[in-house]
Amino acid sequence: MEEALDWVPGGAAGVAMIAGTVALGTYYLATRPKGRPPMFPLNEQAFLEQEGAEMIRTSRFCKDSKDGKFMRCLYEDCRTLYEAFRRGAKESNNGTCLGWREKNKPYQWLHYNEALLRAKNFGCGLVHLGLQPGSHVGIYSQNCPEWVLVEQGLYSYSMVIIALYDTLGADACAFIINQAEMNTVVCDDDAKINLLLDKAPSCLRRLVHIKDLRRETVARARKQGIELIRFEEVERLGSAHSHSYRERPPTPDDICTVCYTSGTTGNPKGVMLSHENVIACVSAVLLQLGEHRPNRSDVMISFLPLAHMLERCCQVAMYMQGGSVGFFRGDIRELMDDMKVLKPTLTPAVPRLLNRIHDKVMGTVNGSTLKRMLLRMAMNSKFGELQKGVVRKNTIWDTLIFKKVQESMGGRIRLLVVGSAPLSGTVLTFVRCALGCVVVEGYGQTECVAPCTLTIQGDCVPEHVGPPLACSSVKLVDVPDMEYFASAGQGEVCVKGVNIFKGYFKDPERTKSVMDSEGWLHTGDIGMWLPNGTLKIIDRKKHIFKLSQGEYIAPEKIENIYIQSQFVSQVYVYGESLKSCVVAIIVPDVEAVKQWAGENDIPGTLSVLCADDRVKALILSDVTRLGKEAGLKSFEQVKDIYLHPDPFSVQNGLLTPTMKTKRPQLKAYFKPQLDDMYSRLN
Repeated sequence: MEEALDWVPGGAAGVAMIAGTVALGTYYLATRPKGRPPMFPLNEQAFLEQEGAEMIRTSRFCKDSKDGKFMRCLYEDCRTLYEAFRRGAKESNNGTCLGWREKNKPYQWLHYNEALLRAKNFGCGLVHLGLQPGSHVGIYSQNCPEWVLVEQGLYSYSMVIIALYDTLGADACAFIINQAEMNTVVCDDDAKINLLLDKAPSCLRRLVHIKDLRRETVARARKQGIELIRFEEVERLGSAHSHSYRERPPTPDDICTVCYTSGTTGNPKGVMLSHENVIACVSAVLLQLGEHRPNRSDVMISFLPLAHMLERCCQVAMYMQGGSVGFFRGDIRELMDDMKVLKPTLTPAVPRLLNRIHDKVMGTVNGSTLKRMLLRMAMNSKFGELQKGVVRKNTIWDTLIFKKVQESMGGRIRLLVVGSAPLSGTVLTFVRCALGCVVVEGYGQTECVAPCTLTIQGDCVPEHVGPPLACSSVKLVDVPDMEYFASAGQGEVCVKGVNIFKGYFKDPERTKSVMDSEGWLHTGDIGMWLPNGTLKIIDRKKHIFKLSQGEYIAPEKIENIYIQSQFVSQVYVYGESLKSCVVAIIVPDVEAVKQWAGENDIPGTLSVLCADDRVKALILSDVTRLGKEAGLKSFEQVKDIYLHPDPFSVQNGLLTPTMKTKRPQLKAYFKPQLDDMYSRLN
């Protein structure tokens, strides 16, 4: 990726190359393929109902949704996650299913029938050890084939899977195990076993381990009265006693998972999802993708956490269609190497990954007027094709400009699903042009499985999240304190449909706080209906505060504007009710700041540059400019910033696993800097 555009010469040779490129470009424009028209006019992407001042919108992919008859499944033989996997085995004719690799080696594969047999044996082994249908079983592991085998093994006997993950910490893991009354947890390695042993609740009686353990760990578990058993041993037990325990497939109404979401405060909330919830959501996505949906020839790379529903839904879609899923090795720094070996055809993605790809390419052209011009020509040409419905990666621009980007992800990506956080329109358009593939962006939350809206292929206008899916309807409700009113097409996003969760586990009060009496899930996000029926997320209801002069501030709205600065990698906007202005912590973009510093003869590491007043003035001026252009009021603009060289991350406790900022933790972490800024502003 770093080598993109390095082939461009200078001087007369560069001019000649431009002339040749223009000629080739003209030829390609004359011979380019014709785009396929969208399934319906893009200026009317959702049905509209009227309910007082509240505008309820439903999917045009399911006409019955206007009458409250939402899509429940795409295939009659696929109403549970148990049935979805078996459908994939038939569709693929026992094709490759689960892939993994060791360093410097090709991928190895389990085929569907072998995966089904191993999963059944594992579930049977747990039943032999005393578990029953409805039992809650934990899994604490990185993405790997065994994760899926555990999940499918549990579904074979109508059990429920509950995922744990690193950033929960020992206390939260203990809380979940205790609340869910889990006596068995599957762990992948020694470190995770020890974390659970640190605060093991009395209900925890057995730990199943995938990898070898140290003697000290075995002794520690024995001392605490907790049984340790190898993953393969559970499989052997199941195989030996398979004749004694018939499978107990789940029904659509059965709970398949309790997905604990790590909020910014308090104990995690257990979102109860049924098989029907998940199947309805995945089916609606597949319906909307049409001819672009996964098929048995597709290969997906798995690197987003399986503990969260975006990755789970993407994998369910693959298994339902008979596709293959290859797992990354567990180190995000080696993800691109894994992709080059696997050569996936589709992948879920998060904005942070796409932002890095975009920034890398921009970094290669910033120092050259010629390279910037060629990249601009390439983008204009590719975007012009997108507007006509042409999606391809065989243009002259792909060969000369974008090939390195495409090859960095294996060279075969045809579908990319984006979710979990806002993605800037600039980056989304760049990715669509550079990768030459279909890119859809969704919006949702765990409480509605994953997405409840999704952009439609053919709509290349960025910065919205599409119309409602066929499994649900969406409406906006008034938020008077923030001056958002549904009659004006703005308000809190509410969702109702087959994908809505069954409530928070053992927490009816929290459930009532987000679910009203009519079954609408109140998301806490502020949305706006665009004229074409698509939804745009513009604000967040929860993170608001009032300044001393009585003005309300929505910090995430400001952050989403400031993050568009080329010099900003991360930003946290902060204010207090006793203060009259807001301030911000900014993590600068390393490459952009260092390049600017070099051009201005300012030496030093990023830490040194963060303390330089000239760098601070540059970034403050740039974000203020962006704020003005976006229409921020004076009181919404930050009056001071502190530059911090180290990124907010999951590891340092400042981001959630879904890459959202932990505002209370950020406030505590940067309290000295925040106090110092306010003391200087007084």
